[in-house]
Amino acid sequence: MNISPFDAFFLFPAMIVLLQLGHRLRLRRKTEPQSAAIEGAVFGLFGLLLAFTFSGAVTRFDAHRDLVIEERNDIETAYFRLDLLPPEVQPQLRRAFQDYVTSRLHLYDRPSTEVSQVTEQLQREIWQKSVANVVAPGASPDAGKLLLPALNAMIDITATRRNAFNMHPPSIIFLLLFLLSGGAAFLAGYGMAAAMRSWLYTIAFAFTVTLTIYATLEIEYPRQGLVRLTNTDETLLQLRDSMK
Repeated sequence: MNISPFDAFFLFPAMIVLLQLGHRLRLRRKTEPQSAAIEGAVFGLFGLLLAFTFSGAVTRFDAHRDLVIEERNDIETAYFRLDLLPPEVQPQLRRAFQDYVTSRLHLYDRPSTEVSQVTEQLQREIWQKSVANVVAPGASPDAGKLLLPALNAMIDITATRRNAFNMHPPSIIFLLLFLLSGGAAFLAGYGMAAAMRSWLYTIAFAFTVTLTIYATLEIEYPRQGLVRLTNTDETLLQLRDSMK
């Protein structure tokens, strides 16, 4: 099931309706006793699920930023180890590294989670030329032992970042979150006495829950809503500028 952060805004009118339905049902059954235990259990479960979902979203959000730093370090390490190759092949490979860093920018602006064709082409080019020159005359005896593992780490991190984009809780978790939001709204409306009926409380409750779930989905899906994490490209831009 494809989930968008903007799906949360459907909750607002739904919760308003359910709050009013719950309140009207309460007015028709004035003598019916309430079960505080059931209300507490539903609200407690809803709060717990929302808290864990938000916490997990923030954790994965931070992981995206950490992976950018890790990739930056992997690229920089491999770039520095180009010094182990013969001097005449280094300028071409350094230019390829600059193009490679450029190809890794703006990942949060792309609808696809796949590694771009430009990135894959530059990976093959850098790898093939490096393998061919680690044993060439003028290369350091340790070029193969130091450069190739660094290149391998630089290439592997692209798959790690791609998989991180797809690591989300099962859709049933978000479906349950939406259902519990509606259930909590209905019980909140049912629990209001006639004298407490207030549009201010109704709108405030629905708006607060909707905004919280929207923020959770924005953090969970940073490329489908307004959150883009574009500032994470700064570290790669600084690296590219340092490649002289």
